Amino acid sequence: MATVKYVLNEDQMPTAWYNVAADMPSLPPPPLHPGTGQPLGPADLAPLFPMALIMQEVSTERAIEIPEEVQQIYRQWRPTPLYRARRLEQALDTPAKIYYKYEGVSPAGSHKPNTAIAQAYYNKQEGVKRLVTETGAGQWGSSLALAGAMFGLEIEVYMVKVSYNQKPYRRALMEAYGARVVASPSTETAAGRAILAEHPDSTGSLGIAISEAVEMAVQREDTKYALGSVLNHVLLHQTVIGLECLTQMEMAGDYPDVIVGCTGGGSNFSGIAFPFIGAKLRGERDVRVVAVEPAACPSLTKGKLAYDYGDTAHLAPMVRMHTLGSTFVPPGIHAGGLRYHGMAPLVSHLTELGEIQPIATQQLETFAAGLQFARAEGILPAPEANHAVAGAIREALRCKEAGKSEVILFNLCGHGHFDLQAYTDYQAGKLKDYEYSEEEVAMALAGLPSVG
Repeated sequence: MATVKYVLNEDQMPTAWYNVAADMPSLPPPPLHPGTGQPLGPADLAPLFPMALIMQEVSTERAIEIPEEVQQIYRQWRPTPLYRARRLEQALDTPAKIYYKYEGVSPAGSHKPNTAIAQAYYNKQEGVKRLVTETGAGQWGSSLALAGAMFGLEIEVYMVKVSYNQKPYRRALMEAYGARVVASPSTETAAGRAILAEHPDSTGSLGIAISEAVEMAVQREDTKYALGSVLNHVLLHQTVIGLECLTQMEMAGDYPDVIVGCTGGGSNFSGIAFPFIGAKLRGERDVRVVAVEPAACPSLTKGKLAYDYGDTAHLAPMVRMHTLGSTFVPPGIHAGGLRYHGMAPLVSHLTELGEIQPIATQQLETFAAGLQFARAEGILPAPEANHAVAGAIREALRCKEAGKSEVILFNLCGHGHFDLQAYTDYQAGKLKDYEYSEEEVAMALAGLPSVG
């Protein structure tokens, strides 16, 4: 099969997103209606998303054009830099070459604007005035708030309560962009009130925050829901990361043997990995892909591949994914963006097909890796990105032990400038590891929906 070439503009930025569904040998089963259990149609999703995004969600077209207005905003920080981590290589005394794609140069400090800008654009095009969403650590909420400011949309964010309290500066950034931020669970929604009635001290979860956001989104004609991860169209928008990497690695005269990304819902991981997985599926180049998740929220390594609700109140569609159960409330680790009970269906399906190797890392290992990276390379990663750093370090040390000179590529998906309290707590010995036991997994999975 001929090698697929992607079109770049004069700024060396992709002009189309890459859809991995075009090259997969099989596709995940369709999402189901949470009430009827039947496959969803466009009309079922219309209360939540604009039709352009719904069509992207179900598309199997390989290349989907990036609108010029979206490209114009991307140009403010894209293409993002690809660096060779030479000082980290020296510190580890490894024969491996380590490269990292740095998404922290975006205005919001992470990869999330890649889809926030696109989603805001398509909603604006269809006359939407207001977007409601959830956020964990605040990276997604910050990015959608930024996009709302650029397109003149009202933004409302339900922020997981533990992160709302842990990360006041991330909340302040959202408010600076003009968004309204609410700690979740809240008393503003039926879903939030039900959780608080049963668990008054609930620290929240992404599943709960999604329930609140979805409930609020469907109440007004001028309002839609925006999601920062998991769904196909979100992962699609993130592929600008990997598409740029293909060109940048070619400029560097290298090609990755191993790709490493942190995984919560799957967006930044898919962004860097999918274009390379696509090349492998087409028989062009081989690559090993490692997905690193927190041991406190191990959907890929301990979850079950099954249909499950996307949220706690069972308002969102059911999708087939690796899941810990929709009622799962993870410990309050600082990597709030990775505290989701499920994994993107495309990532789950590719894992089932053997294209992705999942591993889990403990919180203390990831913070140690983040500090080692900062002291070698000068960039302080976000707690979520620390999982990718830890995974890359493991791979580099494996190469050292085996005496192999492999090329390692990882996605540094955001900086940790709003997470300094987490690093302060780590260096003061206040953080700890959390192990999610098999018994807890079994209990959380007991409530999975029965799907024929």
